[in-house]
Amino acid sequence: MLLTWVEVRDSITMGLNSLRANKLRSALTILGVMIGVASVMGLASIIDGLNGAVDEEIDSIGSNIIEMDRFPPGTDYDELTDAERNRPYMGVGEAEAIRDNCPSVDGVAPQNHHWAQGGNVAKYKNRKHTNHRLHGTWPAYLKVKDQNLSDGRFHTPWDLQTRAMVCVIGADIVDGLFEGEEPVGSMIRVNGNLFEVIGVFERRTSNFDATTDNNLVSIPLTTYEKLHPWDEALTLVARAQKYDMIDQAREEIINALRVYRKVPFNKENNFALSTQETFKDQVANITKYLYMAMIVITSVGLMVGGIGVMNIMLVSVTERTREIGVRKAIGAKRSNIVAQFLTEAMTLSGAGGVIGVAFGALVGLLVNSLLGFPLAISPFWAALGFTVSVSVGLVSGVYPAVKASRLDPIEALRYE
Repeated sequence: MLLTWVEVRDSITMGLNSLRANKLRSALTILGVMIGVASVMGLASIIDGLNGAVDEEIDSIGSNIIEMDRFPPGTDYDELTDAERNRPYMGVGEAEAIRDNCPSVDGVAPQNHHWAQGGNVAKYKNRKHTNHRLHGTWPAYLKVKDQNLSDGRFHTPWDLQTRAMVCVIGADIVDGLFEGEEPVGSMIRVNGNLFEVIGVFERRTSNFDATTDNNLVSIPLTTYEKLHPWDEALTLVARAQKYDMIDQAREEIINALRVYRKVPFNKENNFALSTQETFKDQVANITKYLYMAMIVITSVGLMVGGIGVMNIMLVSVTERTREIGVRKAIGAKRSNIVAQFLTEAMTLSGAGGVIGVAFGALVGLLVNSLLGFPLAISPFWAALGFTVSVSVGLVSGVYPAVKASRLDPIEALRYE
């Protein structure tokens, strides 16, 4: 028999009165539920904030960017076949093929990165800046990456043709080397090689400094090849004219690369293309495992909370044995007793869920604010956390409720 609304209201009132009458005991009882729900809510908010920050970072680079390399990002090189290992590297020829044969592409910039043993080192007078990125690229780099300069100029086709010893540096390197002096026109040494600074990248704020050019030394690709002739592997970055032309640009790039790399019509591509959506999917795949780990961790707190709720409800059954006997004596059925105690158990754990949702949301907002992530509160996880907390009360209250319903009314009335 189902409870009427009056009985449900009275059961909830009894549960809340029990919370008020035994504050310490009730607080300890719902602590596990509260911690579990707060963990779910807090971690979900942080992960959502991380996803939002990554999406913002990727979108700031440009949603119409296409990258080309031998293998897709995240490839496990230990699982490659011999044929895959023998794929030819991307080179300048591929970049020229894309530039000349892909009308939907607005620009292409081959890049090659160098990491010196112990980190790249830039020196100016008696000052030194370490662990920055060093790459060689084409003049189209600025256009492809939608980057601007705060001072000076970028590489020109003439710099590329003459293998000029010039460089454009990031704002962090300017701060580390020049201390208020004018960088453009100055001579610096990068890994022992003398370069003239011709430009400075505009500073960009980011949660992920590795994705900005604040810590980059950029030199013409031909100059890079002169200094590092053994390093032939390039990464190509292209830009579609518009976002809605990215699929067309992909097809044109694939056709141009297959022709240039002489891939037979019945063979798969010996190269890989990735877009910003690819990187978003990778991040989503990583956060999927974070969500799984979050669920495992919070399950422990919820299990402990469930045991606490069961214990307190068993104590409540014992304390209210005489009351149960009176109710049965005046006509209450077993189903009424079961429903009453289940409602009280769910009220108890639901209170812990409400507190947990509020506390977890505050923690998530605080952490996201400190990390500079977008503030994110997920209604889905808030609703799920509360629902799970009530469900814990339901499951944990079954045994005490059934025990209460089976009490003999005569024996219960005699209980002191």
